[in-house]
Order: sequence, then structure tokens, then C-alpha cells
Amino acid sequence: MSRLGTITRRGLVIGAVAVAGGVAFGAWSVRRPHANPLADGLAEGAATFNPWVRIDADAVTLVTPHSDLGQGARSMQALLIAEEMDLDWGGFRTEYGPPAPAYWNRALADEGAPFMAHDDGTLAEGTRAAMGAAIKLLGLQITGGSTSVPDSWVKLREAGAVARETLKRAAAAEARVHVRDVRTEAGAVILPDGTRRPYTALAARAARIDPVTDVTLRDPSAWRLIGQSLPRLDIPAKSTGAQTYGIDLSLPDMLHASVRTNPGRGPLEDFDAEAARAMPGVVDVVEVTNGVAVLAADTWTAMRAVHAIACRWGPAPYPAEQATHWQRVSDSFTDAALDKEWRHDGDVPGTLTAEAAITAEYRAPYVAHQPLEPLNATARVADGRVEVWAAHQIPRFVERIAAETAGVAPEAVTFHQQDAGGSFGHRLEFENIRLAVEIAAQAEGRPVKLTFTREEDFAQDFPRQISIGRARGTVGPEGIVAVDIEIASASASRSQMARAGQPLPGPDKQIPSGVWNQSYAIPHFRCRAYTVDGLAPTSSWRSVGASSAGFFWESVVDELLHAAGRDPLEARIAMCTVPHHRATLEAVAEMCDWAGPLGDGRGRGVAMIESFGVPCAQVVEVEASEAGLRIPRVWVALDVGRVVDPMTFENQVQGGVIWGLGHAMNSEITYAGGRAEQRNYDAAPAMRLHQAPEIAVRGLETAPEIRGAGEPPVPPAAPALANAIFAATGRRLREMPFSREIAFV
Repeated sequence: MSRLGTITRRGLVIGAVAVAGGVAFGAWSVRRPHANPLADGLAEGAATFNPWVRIDADAVTLVTPHSDLGQGARSMQALLIAEEMDLDWGGFRTEYGPPAPAYWNRALADEGAPFMAHDDGTLAEGTRAAMGAAIKLLGLQITGGSTSVPDSWVKLREAGAVARETLKRAAAAEARVHVRDVRTEAGAVILPDGTRRPYTALAARAARIDPVTDVTLRDPSAWRLIGQSLPRLDIPAKSTGAQTYGIDLSLPDMLHASVRTNPGRGPLEDFDAEAARAMPGVVDVVEVTNGVAVLAADTWTAMRAVHAIACRWGPAPYPAEQATHWQRVSDSFTDAALDKEWRHDGDVPGTLTAEAAITAEYRAPYVAHQPLEPLNATARVADGRVEVWAAHQIPRFVERIAAETAGVAPEAVTFHQQDAGGSFGHRLEFENIRLAVEIAAQAEGRPVKLTFTREEDFAQDFPRQISIGRARGTVGPEGIVAVDIEIASASASRSQMARAGQPLPGPDKQIPSGVWNQSYAIPHFRCRAYTVDGLAPTSSWRSVGASSAGFFWESVVDELLHAAGRDPLEARIAMCTVPHHRATLEAVAEMCDWAGPLGDGRGRGVAMIESFGVPCAQVVEVEASEAGLRIPRVWVALDVGRVVDPMTFENQVQGGVIWGLGHAMNSEITYAGGRAEQRNYDAAPAMRLHQAPEIAVRGLETAPEIRGAGEPPVPPAAPALANAIFAATGRRLREMPFSREIAFV
């Protein structure tokens, strides 16, 4: 980063103002820290030094506010605090803590700013700083966008260091020695004579002194935990079946509920619940927004009863048939629908002619989130207060939406974060929260656990955006000369934010994600994005826009390189202009021992896409036979700046590849009669265990910023697979899912 960029960023954060929610805030407001939520109701003899550490006579508790959706966020956050705090691994408790502005996500601005991730110029850094100030002032606590690691990287290590230095000061004062003569080790302060004072024994004294905030983070050479493969904190419970999720919650006097809402998202016009009310175990049938719910003694009874209700549904507020959805996308390549021209290098109109080497159209369908744990939430509404138990990625929004639903002030809502059995963006939505509170408000003060059936979960999902990519390109003796690529898509960001009651001003950066920020040196390159309105509502799906637009981009690049007679991997390396992007391509070439075409029905395909600031390169190998096509091996290289825990990192990347491949192979959501036709896993299958390839992973650490690994492995999987299929069979696949044309074994 240049010095000019650094100064500009600091000037904007401290010296200027941030505009957030329509209110201008000055430098003092930006500087002022949020209150420590752990200080409220702190027990006698307990100490808290910041929002992430609490100590009492019994235990050290580390607060890990990013929700754990199966990605290991709890372990990662605890690891960073424990590193600087000198805690043995596992020698502490963890909890999510209360929703609070203090847990605002610092990394959101990096992804939200409309600049290349590696752009450290004055305007880019200044915009990020202003956005960061607004995010802080609004107290946006969000898990998503692969931001958990970059958000936590500095502030949680600082939290651990503050706790460590404050405990050292407390021990030194107690022993009447100088603080420079004490040290820490394994959850204790070591006095000059070798006496060990456990942190828990120092809590009461530490609570009486001001936290030491002038701290220095340790040099990487002194790290004990960062960079080591550590057993995740949740693995023992998950391996033995002891792990509990929101769906497992049990409270005294609790009722169970299931719900049916209009599968076309229109109104409920009428219903007949006589058969349901007569079923044993049914307590009540209540009306909710656009549907009905059954309250019962157990979940199975509630699910059976709700399907016994005869409902008459109103029409869907979007096209009834899938063909009309596609037609509407196809018709949106117009000036009126233009969201933004995101990039224009060189002279595309003057270079591209009617004799373009490639003219192609690519399609990406709606796809469901389909996590293993269906949507659920438990709520209690009594005495003017609301309690909610659920797994959610935006906990402060849960409080607001629960309050609006129940007609109380946000301060009257208490939210209890739960572990999630998967999300992939599903738990950024609020339908389960609204419905659970609506039902609980009719339950006379008893807690109600709402559990969606699998079919209801599919029917009410807000899927990945539907999109079409159109591209033209020309080539010369040296490779690609010009590319004009246009993407028309439903805006998942606008759709999602509207349901959360938040506007999304300006263009949607996610529509062309993975394309406009590509790092190949193409003399003439243009990328334009178009917004398609009036379709089924959509939401963030793991890797969001790059999951579809990245497929378009790396497919057309492969087609053009083939037309130019260039090797697909060697040419990409030669074209790549960003050093750490090029390094990922070089690494994956080395990993797979790339040597050109394989022959004999075997093929390899390559793709490299940057999403959420992370360049990820993949090589997929396929083998064709009379029975079908199989994927024996995949190689992946990505640069996240620093790998916090190699084992969890490898697991995340491998899971992302499986996710990307499986959905590219098999999955889509289509509409008929205004309703999603796919209502369970049998109709939207992922990759099967016997189809899963060997996946080799390499994490590079040369990028200038720390990034996350949850989403970046997904986008390259589909184009790398499609390019491999072409290399093996000569068939170009331009539309997902590929199983329409290819049998996978």
C-alpha cells in the first residue's frame, strides 16, 4: 500500500465525516468505541477487558460473535484471542455473546467498495474508509461474504493482547513486583519466583483496574497456535452426536409448530383446518402471513396436521412458468435495464466485428440453498417482551424484525444465537423469524419451536439468482484480442436487502462479480451488467454473483484460447497481470504437473476467478467412458494472505469445491404454476459420495490482505469442470446443470 493511500484513508476515517443512514457523523463519533456489552450485569468478582473476553473464578470465556454455520468460525475466533492471551487450546469456554454494535464487521467495506481488491489507490482506500466508518456507526454485525477471518484477524488478537497485559498488571500489583518482570503461559501469569497465578484467580483484582490498551501484537515467530492444524472445538460433539442445533432446542412448556405458506409467495385466500384440528396432539391452528400454522405437542404431529389443511392460494407475484423467467432475462439486454458498465479497456466497439471468433450465450439457473438443517426458530412472546432462539447471520436485524413483528421496541427483544447445521446464505433471511414470532404471539406466553418441513424449506427458499451471459470475442496469433461480455441477472442483493428493510443504492456489484475484476491482460475488454426485475425473489447463495458470472467468464476465456490455439493454462499464466493471481495459476500448474492434453477420453480444465478478494485457481480432471463421466481429481490453489488453521482451511476449500461441482452437475430450481417444482433433495441432488474426487489444496500467503476461504473455492469449479469436459469429449457446455447433457458416474 502506498503512503499516500495510507494517509488518505486515515484522513477520511478521522478527519472527515461518514454518512450512514442519512445522518452525518463527525470524527468524534467515528473514533468513539462502542460500549462493551459484557459489562452489563457483570457478576461480582468477574472481569471483562473488551467485548471478547470475560473471566471469573471458574473459567475464561471467549466471546466469538461470528455465527458458526459449520465453517469453524467459533474455533477460528477463539484461536486468534487465545494466541495473544497465552491460553492452551481448549483451556477456555466460548459463547456467542449478545447482539451488539461492538461486534460490527470491519471487513464488509473491503468487499462492498466498487474497486478491485488489489487497488490501494487514494480513491479506493478513501471509499473503503468512509464505508468502514458508516458500518461502525451503524453497528452492522454480520457473518457472511467470507469476512469472518479478515474481520477478526487484528481485532481479536488485540483483544487477547489487552486481556494478557491487563492480567499481567493485576498480578504484578498483587505481588508488588514490576510488570516487566512477569510473563504469561498457558492461562496463567508467571511471577519472578516461578509462582503461577491462573487468570481465573486474578479476575477480581483485574476487574478493579483499567484495561491496558497500548499493546503490541506478537511477531509471527512467537506464534503457538496460528498456522497450526488444531482440532476444531465442535468436532468431538459432532462426532459423537452430542452437538445441538437450533432444531434440537427444548424449553419447558414448549409447543411445536409447523407452517404452510403460499408456495407461490402470494396471499392465502381461504383454508379449511377441520381435519387438522381433529388430529390427536394438535393444540391449535392459527393464521399467519400468507399461510397457516399448527401448534402441537410434537413436531411430527404439527407437520402431519399442517399438510391436512386445505388451502386456497392466491397467484404468484412473478411469472408462473420457467420459460417466461428465461425470456424476461433474455429481453433485459437493453439500455433501459443497464445497471452499469463496469469496465471498458481499449476500444471494444472499434475492434470487435461481425467476424468475431466466438459468439456465445451462457446460462445459470435458480439454485436452492438446501442446508441439511431446515429452517427453524423458537420464540416466546409474553409480558411485552420477545425471546428468539435461532441460528442467524445478522443477529441485530433479528432483534429489529422480531420487534416489528410483535409490536414492541427492539430493546424488548432478546436473541439467543444457536449453532447452525449449514447455511450457504440461507440464514441471512428472516422468514422463519417473522413466522415464529407471529405464531408465538398467539400461544398465550408459551415458547413455540417452529420447524419447517423439508418441502416447505425448499418452497420458501430465496434461491440463487437466475442469469444469462452473452459474450463476443476475437483472437490473434498471441491470444485473446477483445472480449465484450454482458450479464443480465436478477439482483440478489437488492432482493435480499429489500426484505431486510434496507435500501441498496447504486449498482449491484455482485451481478458481474468474477468478470469485471478479472486480471487478464486483454487489450480490448468491456463488461456490462443488466438488472432483471419482476422475477422470483432471490438471495445470497454461496459466492453470490461469482457462482454464475464466473462460469460465464472462464468459459468464454477457454473458448477463445482454444480458437487461438493456445494452451489454456499456460496462456492464462502469461495473460495474468496481478502477481498473486498469477501465483495461484503457477501453483496449480505445478500441483497437477500440467503437460497439455491427456487424450484417451481424459481431459483437464482450468479456471481462475477472484471472488471476495481471493484469487482461486482450479484444475479439474475428468475421465469419459460408455457409462458416463467421472471426476477423479481436482487441484486447488488460492491466496488468502494468511492461513490461520491449515486443517480447517483445507476442509473449507474441499467443501467449496464439492459444493460448486455438485450444483453445476445436478441442481436447479424451476417454476411451474408459480411454484418451485423441486421440493426435496431427490429433485435437486448434490454430488454423491462415490462421485467425490480427490482434492489437493494449497494455500498461498502472498496477498497483501488477509481474506476468507469459505466462498472463493466455489466459482471456479463449474467452469473448470465444463472446460475439462470439452478437453475430454469436444463438447462445450454453456448451461448449468450439466447433467442435462452429460451422465455422471
